[in-house]
Amino acid sequence: MQLITIQKGVFCALRPSLWRLLSMRIAPAIEHREALSRLSFQTVVDVGANRGQFAVMARRLFPQAQIYSFEPLSEPAARFTEALGRDDRVRLFPCAIGPTSGSAKIYVTSKDDSSSLLKPGSAQREIFGEQTARMDEVAVRRLSDCLEAGAIRGPALLKVDVQGGELDVLEGSADLINQFEALYIECSFIHLYEGQPLFGDISRWTEAHGFRLGGVYNQYVDPQHGPVQADFLFLKTAPAGAGPR
Repeated sequence: MQLITIQKGVFCALRPSLWRLLSMRIAPAIEHREALSRLSFQTVVDVGANRGQFAVMARRLFPQAQIYSFEPLSEPAARFTEALGRDDRVRLFPCAIGPTSGSAKIYVTSKDDSSSLLKPGSAQREIFGEQTARMDEVAVRRLSDCLEAGAIRGPALLKVDVQGGELDVLEGSADLINQFEALYIECSFIHLYEGQPLFGDISRWTEAHGFRLGGVYNQYVDPQHGPVQADFLFLKTAPAGAGPR
């Protein structure tokens, strides 16, 4: 993980347009370029946006795309707005995505990008050293409460990085899932959070909704626990526009 931090620093240092973001300690999530750079999207839905790391990368890969980002925590959302608020092709929604609209308690961890609506388990502490700092109440919405189908111009990508809440996001997006040509989801092989779905659960859901596995990226292996998590690209079985450039 230290290597990717160095790589991101060098990537930003060589590109003056990113210097302002680098000064804010926000760098594009370049670890996702291998998975996504061969695809082309007009819409990116970024669930679990944190400070905007993925949105910054998506803007560079897909300069014409409309990006809709979702981040329920106020502090990273404020950083996101400071970084990307002047980009008229980026819109931030200050909420989580779930199967029903309402509110929920979120476990805010010492490193906020590990925060989750699920309680962190022992493996999260043992592997990543994360501790719960506090609990906040955040808004939860179905995706269709925030976006109409017509706002999602194809080809479209749904990216999900929500620390154990992947199935809830998918269920909360089910009535719009046919609008997407690709799903890009961080999944775990072991329980980092109490009651979280694992890769097999996510894979079965995506297959049942017309997607096939298109690639596995950024796998993290712990010396004691073995494979922990990875990023998975799922492609619509009969793509309607997403494809190699």
